[in-house]
Parts: sequence; C-alpha cells; structure tokens
Amino acid sequence: MRKQPIVALIYDFDGTLSPGNMQEFGFIQAIGKKPQEFWQESDDIASGQDASNILSYMKLMFDEARKAGIKLRRDDFKSFGASVELFPGVLEWFKLVNDYGKERGVKVEHYINSSGLAEMIEGTAIAKEFKRIFACSFIYNEDGEAVWPGVAVDYTAKTQFLFKINKGILSVRDNKKVNESQAEDNKRIPFPHMIYLGDGETDVPCMKIVKMFGGHSIAVYNPENRKKVNVARKLLRQQRVNFMTPADYTKESRTFEVVCSIINKIRADFDLARLAKYHADKKR
Repeated sequence: MRKQPIVALIYDFDGTLSPGNMQEFGFIQAIGKKPQEFWQESDDIASGQDASNILSYMKLMFDEARKAGIKLRRDDFKSFGASVELFPGVLEWFKLVNDYGKERGVKVEHYINSSGLAEMIEGTAIAKEFKRIFACSFIYNEDGEAVWPGVAVDYTAKTQFLFKINKGILSVRDNKKVNESQAEDNKRIPFPHMIYLGDGETDVPCMKIVKMFGGHSIAVYNPENRKKVNVARKLLRQQRVNFMTPADYTKESRTFEVVCSIINKIRADFDLARLAKYHADKKR
C-alpha cells in the first residue's frame, strides 16, 4: 500500500477554467468571423454530414485559417492560447491546492480532459501545472504545419482518459495497457481519489463515471450566466454530480472549500484502510 494517497483533479477546460471556448480568444477574430457565426458554420457541417461536432470544428478551423492565409503550426496555436482568459483565481489555484494536499500528506496531480485543442491549452499560462493534457490535437507535416486531426475527443471519448489516469497511463495512443486486467491495489489513482470538474452536460459521462466509482464530481458554473447556473442545478438535481460551485478558484471560494474537504475525506479513508489492513494482517 502506498505511503500517501495520490489525488487527481481532472478538469474540463472551456467553461470550467476559462469563461468561453478557447477559439473565441483570438483565433476566430483572426479569421474575420464572429464566434456565433463560426460555431453555427461548424454545427452546419456536423448536421449536414451527420459528422462529429469535434471533427467539424477542427476542419472549419483548418479551412478558415487557410482562406485567411494563417499558418497553423504548433507555435501558432500556442500564440492563440496565450490570449485565452481564465476565471478568477485560476492562476493561483494550483499552488493553493498542492500546498493544502502537502500539508495533509496527500500528493495532488492535475489533468486536463477536454474537447478543446491541446496545442492552444499548451499556450496558456497554466499549461505547466498539468501532469497531462488530454485533448484534441493535429498531425503536422515535415514543415510543422497542421494537416489532419490527430486526436478528436468527443464527450464519451473523454471517459477513456479517466481509466488511463486510473492506471497511470499517459499515452493517448495506448489501447492495450488500458484494457489489461489490473488488481485494484495496483492501480495508480483509484477512482475514489479522483475529483472531476466540468461545466456542462457534455461532461456528464465523466462526471457520472467518477461519481459512480466512488470519486467526486463538481459542476462548475459562471454565476453571470443564467443558463450555466441552471445546467449546474440540473446536474446536481439529477445526481450526476456531488457538488455545484461558482467558477471562482480563489482561496476564499466555495470551490476551494469543497476540494479541500474532499482531500480531507480521501486522507481519512486512506488512513482507515491502512489501519484495517494492519489489524487484518495481525490476525493471520
């Protein structure tokens, strides 16, 4: 048994850590469109072709950038990512939680599980805080330009990354180790040690799985957006999540209070399990 528990905080990105879709903080403006116009065209592609919404927005980004004469290299995506806005307290959040966990003998790790673009998230000020960013990404040619979607993460595909985090697998490509049988005691981060934060119904599969297997799910909402507040209330009412909190990540926030309480519970459960094992071994 490990000497200390590892807790995984797993975040959606758009609407959870950032108040909007990441494409809306520079990219859409660069191609000369308005956000509503861009997303409507993306939806039209998906509905007209009965295609994936994720692949449709990736294709539209690719096509519109080409029309506007914008090259989509990894560094270009990162440049757009640098302009992405974050909710209050996000920049300081990771140190706050890490320090709190350390005080209680808990190792805290942070992961992104998003249908947004990994390359743009890598350009944000918080990219270095994550052990792994699981998100959509492109394949690049020998000149470093995006030519094809490499990873498309839709709402149900996000669930696979929970099982990879559970087993300590960081590779997106892996489809062997994640499906191998493994004793619960050998899994790096048990589901009860996971905290999932998301903002909407597209996060429901992940929220439900984490909660169902003993972890905790939190519906985060923008208090200035009535629609988002109602979605969070619905998720809580339907028991898809354990908690709902405003998208405020400061030390005085309800989000910090809830996460700290969950960390306390995980530490207490871990200590009780060790005690139970100790007494069980003594009886043998």
